[in-house]
Amino acid sequence: MLLPQNLVKEALWKASSTGADYAEVFAEYTNQKNISMVASKVDKIADGIISGVGIRIFKGTRCVHGSTSSFSPEAILACAQKVADALSGAREMETITLRERRFGDIHPIRIVPASVENATKIDLLREASETAKNYHSDISQVTASFLDVDHNIMIATTEGLLAEDRQIRTRMMVNAVASKNGENQTGYHAPGARMGMEFYETFDPKSVGEEAARQAMVMINAGYIPAGKMPVAIGNGFGGVIFHEACGHGLEASSVALGQSVFAGKLGEQIANPKVTAIDDGTIPNGWGSINIDDEGTPSQKNVLIENGILKSYMIDKLNGRRMGMASTGNCRRQSYIYEPTSRMTNTFIAEGSDKNDDIIASIEYGLYAKSMGGGSVNPVTGDFNFAVNEGYIVRNGKICEAVRGATLIGKGAEILKDIDMVGQNLERAQGMCGSSSGSIPTDVGQPMIRVSSITVGGR
Repeated sequence: MLLPQNLVKEALWKASSTGADYAEVFAEYTNQKNISMVASKVDKIADGIISGVGIRIFKGTRCVHGSTSSFSPEAILACAQKVADALSGAREMETITLRERRFGDIHPIRIVPASVENATKIDLLREASETAKNYHSDISQVTASFLDVDHNIMIATTEGLLAEDRQIRTRMMVNAVASKNGENQTGYHAPGARMGMEFYETFDPKSVGEEAARQAMVMINAGYIPAGKMPVAIGNGFGGVIFHEACGHGLEASSVALGQSVFAGKLGEQIANPKVTAIDDGTIPNGWGSINIDDEGTPSQKNVLIENGILKSYMIDKLNGRRMGMASTGNCRRQSYIYEPTSRMTNTFIAEGSDKNDDIIASIEYGLYAKSMGGGSVNPVTGDFNFAVNEGYIVRNGKICEAVRGATLIGKGAEILKDIDMVGQNLERAQGMCGSSSGSIPTDVGQPMIRVSSITVGGR
């Protein structure tokens, strides 16, 4: 245990002594390593430790959160008192009995990253970096990084819960720049998993560098796409970032409970094309965004958000569940003890459909194939989004033709759900970091190839 039980019980009692009806102690000890490389040479090796305690109380739907970076009893009890002082009142306290619960671990770790020397990690990273650099003479710059995280948490509550989880993740990232005629284009590839160093036995690190360089070379030789409204086929994997950003955030209780989502109050309604089924599943073994328990100690689960176009569920934490009169779905997450936790995604994706990928492309007389998506911006209240296409191709007469650059997809999340009229069969997930009010957390996005019948494509 990160903290002694007697200290935890005293902190819970003190935090709830002024009338709170729920108190929670969240302790964290995280070890992380980041190795960065420029031009196949090590640029930086950074080792970091994050440790501390967050204390939170509820009174009805009012919430107070505080934190301390110290594990000392004095600091923890002082933090609990400050949190309690935000309320005025008193509560006749009952004895707090903590019952340790173990929820199991479906994410086996065979090689803990901390047990492996830096030299081994550097060799893997150099393989990826040099492969990217040697891919073509037009590759002018390669940056690469290696990440491993060992995240340990303990949660205790006045409801009697005492639980722990250990989350180990690894990831490799390569960014390649292609230069030609005074222009630059980039390619990026960054696989990750809730695994130890055995993750690097599941693929050749050279493939990471090769994919980043390939994408950069495709785009440096691409022309520009003309703007207009057209059908678009969006590729699998990171193509799911559009659902994640434009729709997923609108299905989090932090937006829904406050009426700041276009999907609020629509449970049971048809909000998407009947071909669309969307899922948030934190129980996928070794998934990048997977968790055994969330940051309130609720077991993770598979949540079907949309089934055949019908809105079935939201992603809910305890506080917003109170506001909505609904139970937690195991989706409460935070970057660290410093942040107040709230409802967040885990591994969120559009499920496979019945359409064949070849048929999706063949159905487009003239349009865009967005093979790989990039970043963008979203208004979480309205669902308006604008996303860059990292790798795109014109589709003519049902065939993928020349590569094009500068494409963006512009629309509304609620509308795109209805305009997805074909869903393919090659589901793939991709890894990313999702930033929101409770910090940056690891999440998977994903989908098979889909077709959007009509969407505005920005270009020239």
